Amino acid sequence: MPNLKEVRLRIESVKSTQQITSAMKMVAASKLRRAQQAIIALRPYAVKMTGILQNLQQNLGEQAENPFITPKPVKKVLIVVLASNRGLCGAFNSNVIKAVKNLVETNFASYYEQGNLSILSAGKHATDFFIRRGYPVVERHDELFEKMSFAKIAPLAGRLMDFYAKGEYDQIVMVYNQFKNAAVQLLVTEQLLPLPVPEAASTASNTHADYIFEPGKKEILDEIIPKALTLQVYKAFIDSFASEQGARMTAMHQATDNAGELIKQLKLSYNKARQSAITNEIIEIVGGAEAQKG
Repeated sequence: MPNLKEVRLRIESVKSTQQITSAMKMVAASKLRRAQQAIIALRPYAVKMTGILQNLQQNLGEQAENPFITPKPVKKVLIVVLASNRGLCGAFNSNVIKAVKNLVETNFASYYEQGNLSILSAGKHATDFFIRRGYPVVERHDELFEKMSFAKIAPLAGRLMDFYAKGEYDQIVMVYNQFKNAAVQLLVTEQLLPLPVPEAASTASNTHADYIFEPGKKEILDEIIPKALTLQVYKAFIDSFASEQGARMTAMHQATDNAGELIKQLKLSYNKARQSAITNEIIEIVGGAEAQKG
């Protein structure tokens, strides 16, 4: 039977932990609310921007010449990883890390073995993991998740475009969690560069909107592509941040509930131990009284 003092101390410890997890849940909920509003507001704009870009590509057809569209033989690959700087968010970070490891070991195994694969990481947990295990991390941008804004993300998007335009990398892929709701995050692996060819291009003439382009389709295409790519990178960061807060809120909610259940069990154990101690004392008193009579 456990010692009464030990159980009492354990109950106090679990209660303290429960207060911490409850506070962390409320903080995550507050951050999630703002991040959720940001991603919900951004998505329609991103969808429309993508639609206009695809419409331009379909209108121009083979004339759609741009360094960010034209695919080239893939010799070097860059994987952009978005995770988080903090833990206590369930499987959020581990899912991203597993997805990147799977990419490295399957789709890009030959590039990795030849030393033609690099990782650019944002998020301390993923960055430290890959550096410790000897993965080729060329840059880390963990600071971007602190007071995140479009102005902070845009230079990174420009850097990725420079990597591709200068031929340092022939394919750039992003791995991150896409926000669906507070309890569900969708792990996404998407190609950033070169820009994917729009689907159903053969039937595009029957489905795409009829725009009037000024000054011209190619000029607008050259102007809109960098904006669309920057927006895509920014959206991925917002998605990842919102997913992190949702995962943390869910994890802290479960931790708080689990602490409550553990406190109930400990109180039951404490009461049993206390009852046993009282029973033993009564037996000793009765035994002493009987001995006195004898």
